[in-house]
Amino acid sequence: MKPIIWFILFLGFMFIGQTVFSQSTEKYTVSGYIKDKQTGETLIGANVYLKENKKGAVTNNYGFFSITSEKGSYILVCSYLGYNNLEVAIDLVKNQQISFELESSAITTEEFVVTGERTDENTQSTKMGQIELKIEEIKKVPAMFGEIDVLKTIQLLPGVKGSGEGNAGFYVRGGGPDQNLILLDNAVVYNAAHLFGFFSVFNSDAIKNVTLIKGGMPANYGGRLSSVLDISMKEGSMKKFSGEGGIGLISSRLTLHGPFKKDKASFLISGRRTYVDLLLLPLSSNKNSPLYGNSYYFFDVNAKINWQISPKDRIFVSGYYGQDVFTFKSPSSDINIHIPWGNGIATLRYTHTFGSKFFMSTTLAFTDYKFQTKAAYADAGFELYSGIRDYTAKMEWDWIPNVKHNVKFGAEYTFHEFTPSTASAKLDSTIIEPGLKQKILAHDFSMYILDEWDITKWLKVNAGVRFNYFQHTGPFKRFVKDIDGNNADTVNYGSLDNIADYARVEPRISMRFRINENISIKAAFTQNYQNLHLANLATVSLPTDIWLPSTSIIKPQLARQYSLGYFHNFLNNMLETSVEVYYKEMYGLVEYKDNSSFIQMVSDNPDNILAFGDGRSWGAEFFFKKRLGRVTGWVGYTLSWTSAITSTKKKSIMTGIFSIRVMTDVMIYH
Repeated sequence: MKPIIWFILFLGFMFIGQTVFSQSTEKYTVSGYIKDKQTGETLIGANVYLKENKKGAVTNNYGFFSITSEKGSYILVCSYLGYNNLEVAIDLVKNQQISFELESSAITTEEFVVTGERTDENTQSTKMGQIELKIEEIKKVPAMFGEIDVLKTIQLLPGVKGSGEGNAGFYVRGGGPDQNLILLDNAVVYNAAHLFGFFSVFNSDAIKNVTLIKGGMPANYGGRLSSVLDISMKEGSMKKFSGEGGIGLISSRLTLHGPFKKDKASFLISGRRTYVDLLLLPLSSNKNSPLYGNSYYFFDVNAKINWQISPKDRIFVSGYYGQDVFTFKSPSSDINIHIPWGNGIATLRYTHTFGSKFFMSTTLAFTDYKFQTKAAYADAGFELYSGIRDYTAKMEWDWIPNVKHNVKFGAEYTFHEFTPSTASAKLDSTIIEPGLKQKILAHDFSMYILDEWDITKWLKVNAGVRFNYFQHTGPFKRFVKDIDGNNADTVNYGSLDNIADYARVEPRISMRFRINENISIKAAFTQNYQNLHLANLATVSLPTDIWLPSTSIIKPQLARQYSLGYFHNFLNNMLETSVEVYYKEMYGLVEYKDNSSFIQMVSDNPDNILAFGDGRSWGAEFFFKKRLGRVTGWVGYTLSWTSAITSTKKKSIMTGIFSIRVMTDVMIYH
């Protein structure tokens, strides 16, 4: 009960603090949405401020902002990179909600340079290790086979390392691939790769915004130790019907979007498919070819509906479905192998504004990931299967009492349904099932609160706490081992029986101390727990890679990260530089024991063949970015060390990563 008591006390002190620091001066609030004038889509991360007193805000993931100030007349300034600034005179004599539309800064009569408001957000905010990328920026990165790739782009950032071709994961500050929380419109993505890691599942034509958080993770995110990759889909134009697409060397894509009802409802549908199988068809259909009968392709579909019911109410329905299909046939034997795997995601979100200071978002999400292998030889065959399915309900609130405070709080519940590796075999008409065909069920509940508080002009703090309760529940069959590792007994748990549960508190704090207008120092501490674990036997994704919950044997993973950063802007914020150092300690890391076999995995509890250990990671990240002008881009360098010790082995890695990205923003229109 102690974690719950501490959470309630923090919640009480937070609200008491709002009352103590409120002022009796007559104040009013202006709030609303910032949108693209051409399409009607909301803009994430747009800057909005009052020109006279510089009080301002940044739009949230739904394009919403709220500014409270003293009664009076002001010039409200709206700015966003690549758009013309908008200045509007307002009389703040009452609370009011207004939506603003920004126009693209493109000039269609001559050569032009796309620019935006010079902002000092990187030195002003408390964000550490957080980078936001607009899809327009990502599309300017050179693409492999013509495929623009979100995951390849973030690997150009300091602190992020790819795990090599043929593997879907990426490493952030020494953490494993399973320690990255990947979200698509608030739904978890468990496998983010096509073609065994060569391409990501994210179609660039359907993506609007990408945010990577690798340090100073705020309390509204949880469930992973290392990072958050939060991806938002486009909403579709509310103004006019249009489409776009592209033809690559191995795949093509097409996106259509437009209004159901102008300025009220819109849709987006985007599809992509490879045609490697079609290009190889002349060879794969020739019985004399070594490629006879072999095939591979992947496809994915994104769809979204956006309906503005009223100025205060909106509904979003979005979905994703993608699959890889690999088929192998041996021309010299009767061996046939068929391997399909993929993700299915669906979300329903409802947003509502209460007055001008409260913003609510309610989300229902469904995630389904599965990996299957079917093999046949003559009259024999076998089938392998693994997967995970989530049902999630989430409610989040943004409360902006005044320009000095931005409070967020919420709760989230997920029901997990795990299917570890199961196997079945067939010999003639006889079916053999050596594996356990049981599901592992778990309940996952979290609630959080955070406050980003401008204490003084120079000191700003983002403090929060997250409470998590996780329960492994029945039905479940537990094999009890003797000292030699043999099955000594069996315990059968009934439906809804409590097998193991864990209650944890995760404090988070980050702060910014501003030395002058161009220089700031930031520090952060985060404590994260992770109840979902990925174990794998090979360096590439296989059906033996299984997701497992925390059980009576597997304890939740724990990470504590300490970060310190120096941020300095030059030439009126045209050049951004930063140096971040960090130290991270990790406990309860999971991997298979040495000499583990597939037979053990399908005939025993998977957690009985796991090894556990601890890890450490520390390093420094150097970042230089030119954000304005004809040529923009960044240069990053990471120097880091990672060590991990389990009961069976010890690993130690030193990494030096240099990355550079340059792009031009010069376009010519006729």
